[in-house]
Amino acid sequence: MIAAIVPIHNEEGLLADCLRSLKGAAADPELAGEEVILFAVLDDCSDNSAAIAAAFGARLLISEARNVGRARSLGAQAALEAGATWLAFTDADTTVPADWFSRQLGHAADVVCGIVRVEDWRDHPASVRARLQAAYVARDGHRHIHGANLGVSADVYREMGGFLPLVVDEDVTLVRTLEEKGARVAWVATPCVVTSARSVGRLTGGFADHLRSLAADLLETSQQFRDLRGSAPSLP
Repeated sequence: MIAAIVPIHNEEGLLADCLRSLKGAAADPELAGEEVILFAVLDDCSDNSAAIAAAFGARLLISEARNVGRARSLGAQAALEAGATWLAFTDADTTVPADWFSRQLGHAADVVCGIVRVEDWRDHPASVRARLQAAYVARDGHRHIHGANLGVSADVYREMGGFLPLVVDEDVTLVRTLEEKGARVAWVATPCVVTSARSVGRLTGGFADHLRSLAADLLETSQQFRDLRGSAPSLP
C-alpha cells in the first residue's frame, strides 16, 4: 500500500486541486491496482479544509501543534500503522502529475527527491521568476529537497528515524539524516510537481519566504544601482 501524506493548515482555496491530482495519480495503470490511501493532517485548521479532505475520501488526522514537522510525522506514523510500504509526501498548495507514485517507485531508491515547478507567477515580478529559474537546477543530479515532492521507503523511514518536530526544514533534516545513514537517495527531475508561488505562505522560512527574499534582494540591488548612478560625476 502507498500512502500520500499532506500536511494542511487552512488551505481551503488550494486543497481540492491537490487532492484531485493525488486521486488521479492513484488511478495510474502503472500501479497495477496497488492501493493508495490519502492521509490529510489537519494542523490547527479553522477553515473548511477538513470537509474538503473528507469529500475526497482522505483519512483525517488532527494536530494542534502548528508544526509541519510534527504534522508530517503524524501522517507517516498513521500510514505505517495502516501497512504502507511507501510514503509519498506533498503539500496542500501543490498538484502532482498523473504518474507521480509510479515514477517514485520506478527509481528503485530508498528516498526520492523530486523538483518543483511554478506555473502561476501573478504575485511576483518577472525578475523574481528569472532569478529563481537561473539558480534552480531542474535536472537529474540536483540537490534540492522539497517536502512537496518527496518519497521514502516505509522500511527505511521506520528503521532510520522519521521527521523531527521542526517548524521549518523538517524535510531537509530528514533527507540529510537518511543519506548520512546510508540510504539510497535518487535526485531526479521526474516526477516534477507544480507548487504555488503565493507571496504569503503558511509557515516562516518556507517557499513563499524564499520568493519574497529574492524580490527584496532584487529591489536592494536596483536601489544600489540607482544610488551609484546618482552619485556618479557628470561628464563635461
